Amino acid sequence: MSAKRTALSKDASAPLHAQVSDFVREKIYSKEWGLDERIPSEHELMEMLGVARGTVQKGIRALVDEGLLVQHRGRGTFVTQPVMARPSSNSLLSFAESMTEQGLDYTTRVCVRELMGANRACARNLQIPEGSTFLYLVRVRSVDDQPVMLIESHLNLTVCPGLAEADFAHEGLFAAVERTSGRKIGQAEMIYSARTAGKQRAAWLSCDERAPVLDLEQVVRLEDGTPFEWGSVWLPANRCVISTETTRD
Repeated sequence: MSAKRTALSKDASAPLHAQVSDFVREKIYSKEWGLDERIPSEHELMEMLGVARGTVQKGIRALVDEGLLVQHRGRGTFVTQPVMARPSSNSLLSFAESMTEQGLDYTTRVCVRELMGANRACARNLQIPEGSTFLYLVRVRSVDDQPVMLIESHLNLTVCPGLAEADFAHEGLFAAVERTSGRKIGQAEMIYSARTAGKQRAAWLSCDERAPVLDLEQVVRLEDGTPFEWGSVWLPANRCVISTETTRD
């Protein structure tokens, strides 16, 4: 892992240990540090962030308490693998399609649209070569000017040529994918996790950084099984719920 130095602010309102937590949380939320991967050691984090060992330990301990990290004696500290994945039996709809079905008027704001090189986790989930270009897209959906979801996507441009030029403020992702790929969308695998928002996603969602959110991590595939999206949908707990209808055989 990179040992690039990142300066923390001793003059900020947040104490240094909380800034350490924010730094590590952001690495996990942005998927730079993937599930089951070992994070840098305490010594490496001290060098990266320019803080004392006790500050690093306190920041890491907070994330262990949140459930984002787990510590194994003699092995290090690892990003936690969720213990349960709950598949949905409902038909696959985009969130835009779902909101339209419910008769909700919403707006979409594109916060980030950036071409990036795939790291190991991204390459594995999108089934593309490591280092190849993908589209990193962050959108916020609002109802009555209130943000209700943050959609963070890593998008496979190989199967969707021209996707990077789509007008995502007015065209839904699924519609744009089917238009640029010439194929229908097939299925998705989803994992639900309870999180706290963290500094960056709280800013996008206009909520407190300690506010509870539901993280819906998903890989979405075309009809032939090719993955085109890997990412997360972040839902503020006090603004949005997910409901399902199931039948018992």
